[in-house]
Amino acid sequence: MYSELYEAWMREKEDAELHLLPKDFYIKLAEYVRKIRAEGRMLDEKTARAKLLIHESKNVQKMVKDLVLLRREKTVKKALSGETIPTEGLTEEEEKLAKDVMPSFESFQMLLKDILGGRMPQLEGMKKPKKRVLRFTKEIPAIIGADMKTYGPFKPEDIASLPQENAKILVKQGVAVEVETKL
Repeated sequence: MYSELYEAWMREKEDAELHLLPKDFYIKLAEYVRKIRAEGRMLDEKTARAKLLIHESKNVQKMVKDLVLLRREKTVKKALSGETIPTEGLTEEEEKLAKDVMPSFESFQMLLKDILGGRMPQLEGMKKPKKRVLRFTKEIPAIIGADMKTYGPFKPEDIASLPQENAKILVKQGVAVEVETKL
Protein backbone atom coordinates (compact mmCIF):
# COMPACT_ATOMS: atom_id res chain seq x y z
CA MET A 1 0.00 0.00 0.00
CA TYR A 2 2.94 2.33 0.66
CA SER A 3 3.96 2.32 -3.00
CA GLU A 4 0.35 2.97 -4.14
CA LEU A 5 0.14 5.93 -1.75
CA TYR A 6 3.52 7.26 -2.90
CA GLU A 7 2.54 7.03 -6.58
CA ALA A 8 -0.81 8.76 -5.99
CA TRP A 9 0.86 11.48 -3.92
CA MET A 10 3.54 12.13 -6.55
CA ARG A 11 0.97 12.30 -9.37
CA GLU A 12 -1.09 14.87 -7.47
CA LYS A 13 1.98 16.96 -6.58
CA GLU A 14 3.42 16.99 -10.11
CA ASP A 15 0.27 17.68 -12.13
CA ALA A 16 -2.45 20.31 -11.88
CA GLU A 17 -5.11 17.80 -12.96
CA LEU A 18 -7.06 15.61 -10.57
CA HIS A 19 -5.91 12.02 -11.05
CA LEU A 20 -7.94 8.83 -10.86
CA LEU A 21 -8.00 6.96 -7.57
CA PRO A 22 -9.76 3.66 -6.92
CA LYS A 23 -13.16 4.11 -5.22
CA ASP A 24 -11.92 2.26 -2.12
CA PHE A 25 -8.49 3.95 -1.94
CA TYR A 26 -9.09 5.77 1.37
CA ILE A 27 -10.62 2.68 2.95
CA LYS A 28 -7.53 0.64 2.10
CA LEU A 29 -5.32 3.50 3.24
CA ALA A 30 -7.06 3.74 6.63
CA GLU A 31 -6.65 -0.02 7.08
CA TYR A 32 -2.95 0.28 6.21
CA VAL A 33 -2.45 3.08 8.76
CA ARG A 34 -4.28 1.03 11.40
CA LYS A 35 -2.00 -1.98 10.74
CA ILE A 36 1.15 0.14 10.98
CA ARG A 37 0.02 1.55 14.33
CA ALA A 38 -0.98 -1.84 15.69
CA GLU A 39 2.30 -3.41 14.65
CA GLY A 40 4.25 -0.49 16.12
CA ARG A 41 2.57 -0.93 19.50
CA MET A 42 3.64 -4.58 19.59
CA LEU A 43 7.35 -3.88 19.07
CA ASP A 44 10.09 -2.76 21.41
CA GLU A 45 10.79 0.89 20.53
CA LYS A 46 14.55 0.27 20.50
CA THR A 47 14.49 -2.32 17.71
CA ALA A 48 15.38 -1.48 14.14
CA ARG A 49 11.94 -2.69 12.98
CA ALA A 50 10.18 -0.30 15.39
CA LYS A 51 12.31 2.63 14.24
CA LEU A 52 11.53 1.80 10.60
CA LEU A 53 7.82 1.60 11.39
CA ILE A 54 7.91 4.99 13.12
CA HIS A 55 9.64 6.49 10.09
CA GLU A 56 7.17 4.81 7.72
CA SER A 57 4.23 6.05 9.81
CA LYS A 58 5.50 9.65 9.69
CA ASN A 59 5.98 9.46 5.92
CA VAL A 60 2.51 7.98 5.44
CA GLN A 61 0.92 10.70 7.58
CA LYS A 62 2.64 13.44 5.59
CA MET A 63 1.70 11.92 2.22
CA VAL A 64 -1.92 11.28 3.23
CA LYS A 65 -2.33 14.83 4.50
CA ASP A 66 -0.75 16.31 1.35
CA LEU A 67 -2.73 14.02 -0.94
CA VAL A 68 -6.11 14.83 0.63
CA LEU A 69 -5.39 18.57 0.73
CA LEU A 70 -4.14 18.63 -2.87
CA ARG A 71 -7.19 16.75 -4.09
CA ARG A 72 -9.49 19.04 -2.09
CA GLU A 73 -7.81 22.10 -3.57
CA LYS A 74 -8.11 20.76 -7.13
CA THR A 75 -11.76 19.84 -6.59
CA VAL A 76 -12.62 23.27 -5.19
CA LYS A 77 -10.79 25.00 -8.07
CA LYS A 78 -12.87 23.01 -10.58
CA ALA A 79 -16.07 23.89 -8.75
CA LEU A 80 -15.14 27.58 -8.51
CA SER A 81 -14.42 27.75 -12.23
CA GLY A 82 -17.81 26.22 -12.98
CA GLU A 83 -16.36 22.94 -14.28
CA THR A 84 -18.10 19.71 -13.46
CA ILE A 85 -16.11 17.47 -11.19
CA PRO A 86 -15.52 14.08 -12.85
CA THR A 87 -16.83 11.64 -10.25
CA GLU A 88 -15.28 8.59 -11.95
CA GLY A 89 -11.83 9.69 -10.69
CA LEU A 90 -12.93 10.35 -7.13
CA THR A 91 -13.02 7.98 -4.19
CA GLU A 92 -16.41 7.21 -2.65
CA GLU A 93 -15.74 9.71 0.14
CA GLU A 94 -14.63 12.47 -2.23
CA GLU A 95 -17.62 11.84 -4.46
CA LYS A 96 -20.01 12.31 -1.53
CA LEU A 97 -18.23 15.47 -0.40
CA ALA A 98 -18.27 16.88 -3.94
CA LYS A 99 -22.01 16.25 -4.21
CA ASP A 100 -22.54 18.17 -0.96
CA VAL A 101 -20.33 21.09 -2.08
CA MET A 102 -21.51 21.53 -5.67
CA PRO A 103 -24.96 22.99 -4.86
CA SER A 104 -23.31 25.85 -2.95
CA PHE A 105 -21.05 26.72 -5.86
CA GLU A 106 -23.95 26.42 -8.28
CA SER A 107 -25.95 28.82 -6.11
CA PHE A 108 -23.14 31.37 -6.31
CA GLN A 109 -23.01 30.91 -10.09
CA MET A 110 -26.78 31.54 -10.26
CA LEU A 111 -26.37 34.66 -8.09
CA LEU A 112 -23.65 35.95 -10.38
CA LYS A 113 -25.74 35.28 -13.51
CA ASP A 114 -28.75 37.04 -11.99
CA ILE A 115 -26.76 40.12 -11.02
CA LEU A 116 -24.91 40.34 -14.35
CA GLY A 117 -28.21 39.80 -16.17
CA GLY A 118 -29.74 42.75 -14.31
CA ARG A 119 -32.21 40.49 -12.49
CA MET A 120 -32.99 40.42 -8.80
CA PRO A 121 -31.18 37.51 -7.13
CA GLN A 122 -33.46 34.51 -6.58
CA LEU A 123 -32.81 33.28 -3.04
CA GLU A 124 -35.42 30.52 -3.16
CA GLY A 125 -33.26 28.31 -5.33
CA MET A 126 -30.30 28.78 -3.01
CA LYS A 127 -31.89 27.51 0.18
CA LYS A 128 -30.92 24.09 1.43
CA PRO A 129 -33.80 21.68 1.98
CA LYS A 130 -35.05 21.79 5.56
CA LYS A 131 -34.43 18.89 7.89
CA ARG A 132 -36.11 17.83 11.09
CA VAL A 133 -34.66 16.06 14.10
CA LEU A 134 -36.49 12.88 15.05
CA ARG A 135 -36.34 10.41 17.93
CA PHE A 136 -37.32 6.94 16.82
CA THR A 137 -39.83 4.95 18.85
CA LYS A 138 -39.69 1.78 16.78
CA GLU A 139 -37.05 -0.10 14.84
CA ILE A 140 -37.07 0.64 11.10
CA PRO A 141 -34.78 -0.37 8.23
CA ALA A 142 -32.68 2.09 6.24
CA ILE A 143 -34.62 4.46 3.99
CA ILE A 144 -33.78 6.63 1.02
CA GLY A 145 -34.52 10.27 1.86
CA ALA A 146 -36.10 12.89 -0.36
CA ASP A 147 -32.54 14.14 -0.94
CA MET A 148 -31.58 10.68 -2.30
CA LYS A 149 -29.30 9.95 0.69
CA THR A 150 -29.56 6.80 2.77
CA TYR A 151 -30.70 7.16 6.39
CA GLY A 152 -30.75 4.44 9.01
CA PRO A 153 -31.42 1.74 9.96
CA PHE A 154 -32.81 3.06 13.22
CA LYS A 155 -33.52 1.50 16.60
CA PRO A 156 -35.81 2.84 19.33
CA GLU A 157 -34.33 5.97 21.00
CA ASP A 158 -32.01 6.73 18.04
CA ILE A 159 -31.95 10.41 17.06
CA ALA A 160 -31.39 11.59 13.49
CA SER A 161 -31.85 14.60 11.23
CA LEU A 162 -33.93 13.76 8.14
CA PRO A 163 -35.43 15.72 5.25
CA GLN A 164 -38.71 17.39 6.17
CA GLU A 165 -40.76 15.25 3.76
CA ASN A 166 -39.50 11.99 5.24
CA ALA A 167 -39.79 13.25 8.81
CA LYS A 168 -43.48 14.09 8.34
CA ILE A 169 -44.23 10.59 7.02
CA LEU A 170 -42.32 8.82 9.81
CA VAL A 171 -44.07 10.88 12.50
CA LYS A 172 -47.45 10.23 10.86
CA GLN A 173 -46.71 6.47 10.82
CA GLY A 174 -45.93 6.61 14.54
CA VAL A 175 -42.36 5.28 14.27
CA ALA A 176 -40.75 8.57 15.35
CA VAL A 177 -41.45 11.80 17.18
CA GLU A 178 -40.07 15.21 16.36
CA VAL A 179 -37.44 16.59 18.74
CA GLU A 180 -37.62 20.29 19.45
CA THR A 181 -34.28 21.96 18.74
CA LYS A 182 -33.16 25.40 19.82
CA LEU A 183 -30.71 27.30 17.63
